[in-house]
Amino acid sequence: MDSAVPLVDLAPTLRLMLLAAVVALLPLSWVWLRQRGRDTRARLAALTALTLFLTFDLIVFGAFTRLSDSGLGCPDWPGCYGEASPFGARADIQAAETVLPGGPVTWSKAWIEMIHRYLAMTVGVLILVMAATAWADRRRLPFSPWWPSFTLLWVIVQGLFGKYTVTLKLYPAVVTLHLLGGLMLLALLAVQHTRFQQQARAGDGPLAALPPLLPIPSGLRRLAAVALAVLVLQIASGGWVSTNYAVLACQGFPQCNGQWWPEMNFSEGFTLLRHLGRTQDGGLLSFDALVAIHMVHRLCAVAATAVLGLLAWRLWRTPAGRRFGAGLAALLLLQLASGLSNVVLGWPLLAALGHSAGAAALVLLLTLVLARSAHLQGAAAAQPQARAAAA
Repeated sequence: MDSAVPLVDLAPTLRLMLLAAVVALLPLSWVWLRQRGRDTRARLAALTALTLFLTFDLIVFGAFTRLSDSGLGCPDWPGCYGEASPFGARADIQAAETVLPGGPVTWSKAWIEMIHRYLAMTVGVLILVMAATAWADRRRLPFSPWWPSFTLLWVIVQGLFGKYTVTLKLYPAVVTLHLLGGLMLLALLAVQHTRFQQQARAGDGPLAALPPLLPIPSGLRRLAAVALAVLVLQIASGGWVSTNYAVLACQGFPQCNGQWWPEMNFSEGFTLLRHLGRTQDGGLLSFDALVAIHMVHRLCAVAATAVLGLLAWRLWRTPAGRRFGAGLAALLLLQLASGLSNVVLGWPLLAALGHSAGAAALVLLLTLVLARSAHLQGAAAAQPQARAAAA
Protein backbone atom coordinates (compact mmCIF):
# COMPACT_ATOMS: atom_id res chain seq x y z
CA MET A 1 0.00 0.00 0.00
CA ASP A 2 1.26 3.46 -0.87
CA SER A 3 2.16 5.69 2.05
CA ALA A 4 -0.29 8.44 2.80
CA VAL A 5 0.43 11.77 1.19
CA PRO A 6 -0.08 14.74 3.54
CA LEU A 7 -2.84 17.11 2.50
CA VAL A 8 -0.70 20.13 3.43
CA ASP A 9 3.09 20.19 3.19
CA LEU A 10 4.33 22.59 5.85
CA ALA A 11 8.01 21.83 5.31
CA PRO A 12 8.72 24.72 2.88
CA THR A 13 6.96 27.18 5.18
CA LEU A 14 8.88 25.97 8.22
CA ARG A 15 12.18 26.20 6.33
CA LEU A 16 11.34 29.75 5.25
CA MET A 17 10.44 30.73 8.82
CA LEU A 18 13.74 29.30 10.07
CA LEU A 19 15.63 31.15 7.35
CA ALA A 20 13.87 34.42 8.26
CA ALA A 21 14.73 33.92 11.95
CA VAL A 22 18.40 33.31 11.12
CA VAL A 23 18.60 36.35 8.83
CA ALA A 24 16.84 38.53 11.44
CA LEU A 25 19.44 37.53 14.03
CA LEU A 26 22.02 39.65 12.20
CA PRO A 27 20.28 43.05 12.63
CA LEU A 28 19.00 42.03 16.06
CA SER A 29 22.50 41.20 17.27
CA TRP A 30 23.84 44.45 15.84
CA VAL A 31 21.19 46.52 17.64
CA TRP A 32 21.59 44.73 20.95
CA LEU A 33 25.39 44.96 20.85
CA ARG A 34 25.37 48.67 19.99
CA GLN A 35 22.85 49.35 22.74
CA ARG A 36 24.38 47.11 25.40
CA GLY A 37 24.29 48.65 28.82
CA ARG A 38 21.24 50.77 27.95
CA ASP A 39 17.67 50.13 29.02
CA THR A 40 14.95 48.41 27.02
CA ARG A 41 13.51 51.68 25.76
CA ALA A 42 16.77 52.63 24.06
CA ARG A 43 17.06 49.19 22.49
CA LEU A 44 13.49 49.32 21.25
CA ALA A 45 14.09 52.78 19.80
CA ALA A 46 17.12 51.50 17.88
CA LEU A 47 15.27 48.37 16.76
CA THR A 48 12.31 50.44 15.57
CA ALA A 49 14.61 52.74 13.58
CA LEU A 50 16.29 49.77 11.92
CA THR A 51 12.96 48.09 11.16
CA LEU A 52 11.68 51.36 9.72
CA PHE A 53 14.72 51.53 7.42
CA LEU A 54 14.29 47.92 6.30
CA THR A 55 10.55 48.46 5.72
CA PHE A 56 11.31 51.39 3.43
CA ASP A 57 13.77 49.14 1.56
CA LEU A 58 11.10 46.45 1.39
CA ILE A 59 8.62 48.85 -0.21
CA VAL A 60 11.17 49.98 -2.78
CA PHE A 61 12.22 46.40 -3.54
CA GLY A 62 8.55 45.46 -3.82
CA ALA A 63 8.18 48.17 -6.46
CA PHE A 64 11.22 46.75 -8.26
CA THR A 65 9.64 43.28 -8.12
CA ARG A 66 6.47 44.63 -9.72
CA LEU A 67 8.22 46.84 -12.29
CA SER A 68 10.54 44.04 -13.40
CA ASP A 69 7.49 41.77 -13.89
CA SER A 70 8.81 39.39 -11.23
CA GLY A 71 5.63 39.17 -9.17
CA LEU A 72 4.94 35.69 -10.52
CA GLY A 73 8.59 34.65 -10.68
CA CYS A 74 7.58 31.93 -8.22
CA PRO A 75 3.94 31.10 -9.02
CA ASP A 76 3.15 29.58 -5.61
CA TRP A 77 3.41 30.85 -2.03
CA PRO A 78 5.25 31.07 0.33
CA GLY A 79 7.96 28.96 -1.29
CA CYS A 80 9.05 28.58 -4.88
CA TYR A 81 7.56 25.44 -6.44
CA GLY A 82 7.32 24.07 -2.93
CA GLU A 83 10.97 24.82 -2.15
CA ALA A 84 12.52 27.35 0.22
CA SER A 85 14.68 28.88 -2.53
CA PRO A 86 15.00 28.86 -6.34
CA PHE A 87 17.98 26.50 -5.97
CA GLY A 88 15.64 23.67 -5.04
CA ALA A 89 13.18 24.69 -7.77
CA ARG A 90 15.76 24.89 -10.54
CA ALA A 91 14.19 22.09 -12.61
CA ASP A 92 10.67 23.57 -12.40
CA ILE A 93 11.92 27.05 -13.26
CA GLN A 94 13.89 25.74 -16.23
CA ALA A 95 10.86 23.80 -17.47
CA ALA A 96 8.62 26.87 -17.22
CA GLU A 97 11.20 29.05 -18.94
CA THR A 98 11.58 26.51 -21.76
CA VAL A 99 7.85 26.55 -22.43
CA LEU A 100 7.63 30.36 -22.29
CA PRO A 101 11.01 32.10 -22.68
CA GLY A 102 10.91 35.59 -21.23
CA GLY A 103 7.64 34.76 -19.49
CA PRO A 104 6.65 35.40 -15.89
CA VAL A 105 8.89 32.57 -14.58
CA THR A 106 12.64 32.88 -15.17
CA TRP A 107 15.70 32.22 -13.03
CA SER A 108 16.31 35.93 -12.34
CA LYS A 109 12.64 36.74 -11.71
CA ALA A 110 12.33 33.85 -9.28
CA TRP A 111 15.25 35.19 -7.27
CA ILE A 112 13.85 38.74 -7.28
CA GLU A 113 10.51 37.47 -6.00
CA MET A 114 12.06 35.28 -3.31
CA ILE A 115 14.46 38.00 -2.10
CA HIS A 116 11.41 40.21 -1.67
CA ARG A 117 9.77 37.49 0.43
CA TYR A 118 12.93 36.93 2.49
CA LEU A 119 13.12 40.64 3.28
CA ALA A 120 9.42 40.75 4.17
CA MET A 121 9.79 37.79 6.54
CA THR A 122 12.84 39.38 8.16
CA VAL A 123 10.87 42.55 8.84
CA GLY A 124 8.10 40.38 10.27
CA VAL A 125 10.49 38.67 12.68
CA LEU A 126 11.87 42.02 13.86
CA ILE A 127 8.37 43.32 14.52
CA LEU A 128 7.53 40.11 16.39
CA VAL A 129 10.56 40.68 18.64
CA MET A 130 9.51 44.31 19.07
CA ALA A 131 6.00 43.31 20.17
CA ALA A 132 7.25 40.64 22.57
CA THR A 133 9.76 43.06 24.13
CA ALA A 134 7.10 45.75 24.43
CA TRP A 135 4.81 43.45 26.40
CA ALA A 136 7.69 42.25 28.57
CA ASP A 137 8.59 45.83 29.56
CA ARG A 138 5.19 47.48 29.13
CA ARG A 139 5.44 49.52 32.38
CA ARG A 140 8.22 51.70 30.93
CA LEU A 141 6.79 52.25 27.46
CA PRO A 142 5.57 55.69 26.35
CA PHE A 143 2.51 54.06 24.80
CA SER A 144 0.44 50.92 25.02
CA PRO A 145 2.11 47.67 23.90
CA TRP A 146 -0.94 47.20 21.72
CA TRP A 147 0.77 49.57 19.26
CA PRO A 148 3.52 47.09 18.30
CA SER A 149 0.95 44.29 18.62
CA PHE A 150 -1.24 45.98 16.01
CA THR A 151 1.85 46.48 13.87
CA LEU A 152 2.52 42.74 14.09
CA LEU A 153 -1.08 42.02 13.12
CA TRP A 154 -0.73 44.37 10.18
CA VAL A 155 2.40 42.51 9.01
CA ILE A 156 0.36 39.31 8.96
CA VAL A 157 -2.32 41.06 6.89
CA GLN A 158 0.42 42.24 4.53
CA GLY A 159 1.64 38.67 4.22
CA LEU A 160 -1.85 37.60 3.17
CA PHE A 161 -1.95 40.39 0.59
CA GLY A 162 1.38 39.09 -0.70
CA LYS A 163 0.00 35.56 -0.88
CA TYR A 164 -3.10 36.55 -2.83
CA THR A 165 -1.06 38.80 -5.12
CA VAL A 166 0.59 35.58 -6.33
CA THR A 167 -2.24 33.07 -6.09
CA LEU A 168 -4.76 35.42 -7.75
CA LYS A 169 -2.26 36.20 -10.54
CA LEU A 170 -1.67 39.92 -9.88
CA TYR A 171 -5.30 40.78 -9.20
CA PRO A 172 -5.16 44.60 -9.48
CA ALA A 173 -7.19 45.40 -6.35
CA VAL A 174 -5.07 43.06 -4.21
CA VAL A 175 -1.78 44.41 -5.59
CA THR A 176 -2.90 48.00 -4.93
CA LEU A 177 -3.96 47.11 -1.37
CA HIS A 178 -0.60 45.41 -0.87
CA LEU A 179 1.14 48.68 -1.81
CA LEU A 180 -1.06 50.76 0.51
CA GLY A 181 -0.57 48.23 3.30
CA GLY A 182 3.19 48.59 3.03
CA LEU A 183 2.88 52.34 3.42
CA MET A 184 0.59 51.84 6.42
CA LEU A 185 3.28 49.67 8.01
CA LEU A 186 5.85 52.38 7.36
CA ALA A 187 3.62 54.96 9.07
CA LEU A 188 3.01 52.73 12.11
CA LEU A 189 6.73 52.26 12.64
CA ALA A 190 7.40 55.99 12.18
CA VAL A 191 4.88 56.86 14.91
CA GLN A 192 6.40 54.34 17.32
CA HIS A 193 9.93 55.59 16.65
CA THR A 194 8.80 59.14 17.39
CA ARG A 195 7.22 58.06 20.66
CA PHE A 196 10.48 56.40 21.71
CA GLN A 197 12.28 59.68 20.96
CA GLN A 198 9.80 61.49 23.19
CA GLN A 199 10.38 58.96 25.96
CA ALA A 200 14.14 59.39 25.66
CA ARG A 201 13.71 63.11 26.29
CA ALA A 202 11.38 62.57 29.21
CA GLY A 203 13.32 59.81 30.96
CA ASP A 204 11.02 58.65 33.74
CA GLY A 205 9.28 62.00 33.95
CA PRO A 206 5.74 62.82 32.74
CA LEU A 207 5.40 63.03 28.97
CA ALA A 208 2.70 65.68 29.17
CA ALA A 209 5.23 68.13 30.60
CA LEU A 210 7.22 68.03 27.36
CA PRO A 211 6.49 70.15 24.31
CA PRO A 212 6.13 68.28 21.00
CA LEU A 213 9.34 67.42 19.15
CA LEU A 214 8.03 69.65 16.34
CA PRO A 215 6.20 72.65 17.81
CA ILE A 216 4.05 73.92 14.93
CA PRO A 217 0.65 75.68 15.02
CA SER A 218 -2.43 73.47 15.24
CA GLY A 219 -3.72 74.84 11.93
CA LEU A 220 -0.53 73.77 10.18
CA ARG A 221 -0.83 70.33 11.74
CA ARG A 222 -4.37 70.02 10.38
CA LEU A 223 -3.07 70.98 6.95
CA ALA A 224 -0.47 68.22 7.23
CA ALA A 225 -3.25 65.72 8.02
CA VAL A 226 -5.20 66.84 4.95
CA ALA A 227 -2.04 66.63 2.85
CA LEU A 228 -1.41 63.06 4.01
CA ALA A 229 -4.99 62.06 3.12
CA VAL A 230 -4.65 63.62 -0.35
CA LEU A 231 -1.27 61.94 -0.79
CA VAL A 232 -2.70 58.51 0.07
CA LEU A 233 -5.46 59.04 -2.50
CA GLN A 234 -2.85 60.01 -5.09
CA ILE A 235 -0.72 56.95 -4.28
CA ALA A 236 -3.79 54.71 -4.55
CA SER A 237 -4.51 56.11 -8.01
CA GLY A 238 -0.84 55.65 -8.94
CA GLY A 239 -0.91 52.07 -7.69
CA TRP A 240 -4.01 51.47 -9.82
CA VAL A 241 -2.14 52.84 -12.83
CA SER A 242 0.86 50.61 -12.21
CA THR A 243 -1.04 47.42 -11.42
CA ASN A 244 -3.15 47.85 -14.57
CA TYR A 245 -0.08 48.74 -16.69
CA ALA A 246 -1.72 52.00 -17.75
CA VAL A 247 1.41 54.19 -17.52
CA LEU A 248 1.83 54.38 -21.30
CA ALA A 249 -1.88 54.70 -22.08
CA CYS A 250 -1.29 58.45 -22.42
CA GLN A 251 1.50 59.58 -24.72
CA GLY A 252 2.77 63.14 -24.34
CA PHE A 253 2.38 65.82 -21.72
CA PRO A 254 0.39 67.90 -20.77
CA GLN A 255 -1.98 66.51 -23.40
CA CYS A 256 -2.88 62.82 -23.52
CA ASN A 257 -2.50 61.30 -26.97
CA GLY A 258 -2.78 64.76 -28.52
CA GLN A 259 -6.00 65.66 -26.68
CA TRP A 260 -6.82 67.58 -23.54
CA TRP A 261 -9.76 65.30 -22.79
CA PRO A 262 -9.40 61.99 -24.66
CA GLU A 263 -11.98 59.23 -24.92
CA MET A 264 -12.21 57.44 -21.56
CA ASN A 265 -14.18 54.55 -20.08
CA PHE A 266 -14.35 55.17 -16.34
CA SER A 267 -16.78 52.35 -15.55
CA GLU A 268 -14.44 49.70 -16.97
CA GLY A 269 -11.28 51.29 -15.65
CA PHE A 270 -12.48 51.65 -12.08
CA THR A 271 -14.31 48.38 -11.66
CA LEU A 272 -12.33 47.04 -8.72
CA LEU A 273 -13.36 43.38 -8.66
CA ARG A 274 -11.86 42.10 -11.90
CA HIS A 275 -8.76 40.25 -13.06
CA LEU A 276 -5.76 41.89 -14.69
CA GLY A 277 -6.51 43.07 -18.21
CA ARG A 278 -10.11 41.89 -18.00
CA THR A 279 -13.50 43.46 -17.48
CA GLN A 280 -15.82 42.20 -14.77
CA ASP A 281 -17.59 39.89 -17.23
CA GLY A 282 -14.28 38.44 -18.47
CA GLY A 283 -13.82 40.44 -21.66
CA LEU A 284 -10.66 42.31 -22.57
CA LEU A 285 -10.18 45.68 -20.89
CA SER A 286 -10.49 48.46 -23.46
CA PHE A 287 -7.78 50.99 -24.21
CA ASP A 288 -10.20 53.77 -23.22
CA ALA A 289 -10.37 52.24 -19.74
CA LEU A 290 -6.58 52.41 -19.43
CA VAL A 291 -6.67 56.05 -20.55
CA ALA A 292 -9.28 56.80 -17.86
CA ILE A 293 -7.07 55.21 -15.19
CA HIS A 294 -4.08 57.26 -16.32
CA MET A 295 -5.98 60.55 -16.58
CA VAL A 296 -7.46 60.22 -13.07
CA HIS A 297 -3.92 59.86 -11.73
CA ARG A 298 -2.87 63.04 -13.55
CA LEU A 299 -5.85 64.95 -12.17
CA CYS A 300 -5.17 63.68 -8.64
CA ALA A 301 -1.55 64.78 -9.11
CA VAL A 302 -2.69 68.37 -9.68
CA ALA A 303 -4.60 68.38 -6.37
CA ALA A 304 -1.78 66.64 -4.50
CA THR A 305 0.83 69.05 -5.85
CA ALA A 306 -1.25 72.06 -4.80
CA VAL A 307 -1.84 70.80 -1.24
CA LEU A 308 1.69 69.49 -0.69
CA GLY A 309 3.18 72.66 -2.17
CA LEU A 310 1.10 74.79 0.18
CA LEU A 311 2.18 72.67 3.15
CA ALA A 312 5.85 72.89 2.15
CA TRP A 313 5.59 76.69 1.94
CA ARG A 314 3.81 76.94 5.30
CA LEU A 315 6.36 74.66 6.97
CA TRP A 316 9.22 76.66 5.45
CA ARG A 317 7.81 79.85 6.96
CA THR A 318 7.66 78.21 10.40
CA PRO A 319 11.10 78.17 12.08
CA ALA A 320 10.58 74.79 13.72
CA GLY A 321 9.32 73.22 10.50
CA ARG A 322 11.77 74.75 8.01
CA ARG A 323 13.77 71.54 7.61
CA PHE A 324 10.62 69.53 6.93
CA GLY A 325 9.36 72.16 4.51
CA ALA A 326 12.58 72.02 2.50
CA GLY A 327 12.51 68.22 2.47
CA LEU A 328 8.88 68.16 1.37
CA ALA A 329 9.55 70.63 -1.44
CA ALA A 330 12.54 68.61 -2.67
CA LEU A 331 10.60 65.34 -2.63
CA LEU A 332 7.68 66.96 -4.42
CA LEU A 333 9.94 68.23 -7.19
CA LEU A 334 11.56 64.80 -7.55
CA GLN A 335 8.12 63.18 -7.76
CA LEU A 336 7.04 65.55 -10.51
CA ALA A 337 10.28 64.93 -12.44
CA SER A 338 10.12 61.14 -12.13
CA GLY A 339 6.41 61.10 -13.01
CA LEU A 340 6.99 63.14 -16.16
CA SER A 341 9.95 60.94 -17.06
CA ASN A 342 7.74 57.87 -16.94
CA VAL A 343 5.45 59.37 -19.58
CA VAL A 344 7.95 61.20 -21.78
CA LEU A 345 10.70 58.55 -21.72
CA GLY A 346 8.44 55.51 -21.99
CA TRP A 347 8.42 54.24 -18.39
CA PRO A 348 12.15 53.67 -17.73
CA LEU A 349 12.78 51.40 -14.77
CA LEU A 350 14.94 53.89 -12.87
CA ALA A 351 12.36 56.67 -13.09
CA ALA A 352 9.51 54.33 -12.17
CA LEU A 353 11.44 52.99 -9.19
CA GLY A 354 12.31 56.53 -8.09
CA HIS A 355 8.65 57.49 -8.34
CA SER A 356 7.64 54.64 -6.01
CA ALA A 357 10.45 55.42 -3.56
CA GLY A 358 9.51 59.10 -3.57
CA ALA A 359 5.89 58.29 -2.71
CA ALA A 360 7.02 56.21 0.27
CA ALA A 361 9.38 58.98 1.37
CA LEU A 362 6.54 61.52 1.24
CA VAL A 363 4.33 59.30 3.39
CA LEU A 364 7.17 58.88 5.88
CA LEU A 365 7.90 62.61 6.03
CA LEU A 366 4.25 63.62 6.56
CA THR A 367 3.78 60.91 9.19
CA LEU A 368 6.82 62.21 11.05
CA VAL A 369 5.46 65.76 10.90
CA LEU A 370 2.17 64.62 12.43
CA ALA A 371 3.76 62.32 15.01
CA ARG A 372 6.38 64.82 16.15
CA SER A 373 3.88 67.65 16.44
CA ALA A 374 1.43 65.60 18.54
CA HIS A 375 0.88 66.17 22.24
CA LEU A 376 1.15 63.03 24.35
CA GLN A 377 -1.17 63.72 27.27
CA GLY A 378 -3.13 60.56 26.47
CA ALA A 379 -0.01 58.43 26.66
CA ALA A 380 1.12 60.12 29.87
CA ALA A 381 -2.26 59.56 31.51
CA ALA A 382 -2.26 55.91 30.48
CA GLN A 383 1.16 55.21 32.01
CA PRO A 384 0.19 55.30 35.71
CA GLN A 385 -2.81 53.07 34.98
CA ALA A 386 -0.63 50.58 33.10
CA ARG A 387 1.93 50.56 35.90
CA ALA A 388 -0.75 50.05 38.53
CA ALA A 389 -2.29 47.21 36.54
CA ALA A 390 1.09 45.52 36.13
CA ALA A 391 2.10 45.95 39.78
